[in-house]
Amino acid sequence: MSEILVDVKNLSKEYKRGGETLVVLKDLNLEIPKEDFLALMGPSGSGKSTLLNLIGGLDTPSSGSVSINGERIDQMNSKQLSNWRASNVGFIFQFYNLLPVLTAQKNIELPLLLTNLSSSQRKQHVETALNIVGLSDRSGHKPSELSGGQQQRVAIARALVSDPDILVCDEPTGDLDRDTATEILNLLKSLNQDHGKTILMVTHDPAAADSAKRSLHLDKGKLAS
Repeated sequence: MSEILVDVKNLSKEYKRGGETLVVLKDLNLEIPKEDFLALMGPSGSGKSTLLNLIGGLDTPSSGSVSINGERIDQMNSKQLSNWRASNVGFIFQFYNLLPVLTAQKNIELPLLLTNLSSSQRKQHVETALNIVGLSDRSGHKPSELSGGQQQRVAIARALVSDPDILVCDEPTGDLDRDTATEILNLLKSLNQDHGKTILMVTHDPAAADSAKRSLHLDKGKLAS
């Protein structure tokens, strides 16, 4: 049996809006084994991105626990969470969030500036990440000089550069045409199968979900197969 990387227990998240309480997730339980590739589907407002943010340490639960590799991240303060994210999670979003004034190489290097790596070590990490996503020949290009698919590859390389345990992907193909989306999904499958990366992907696209090893459906804060 595979070792569990993500262990979510009795997780609830609610927000206060005016005098009302909005319950987004309610007593949710989820286990994600190491080297899993899980697609999370469901209608808008079902809590998918909220769950993603809780597992990625971008938000904290109202109640319940989130353990990643045996660490209770729900018990960390904001500084501890920031340090934990820097070395344990890679984020991939629908919109690539690249800085337009920086080259691909410099965009990818950004997460490493939070670490104690030397300049030469950072360069080596960036070169490895660029090679994995097949963009070694585009390292000096700025985002405006790259296609949408190439920009997403740069974003994936940035997510990979710190060698995180888990990749958290929010609609990673949502802004791409079908052929380019297929290329990105094949890259994610390769990262999972060949590089042992655990991937949690939110998507509305059934074709994208088919690329994962398994899918779960989230509706009104509850999970179903």
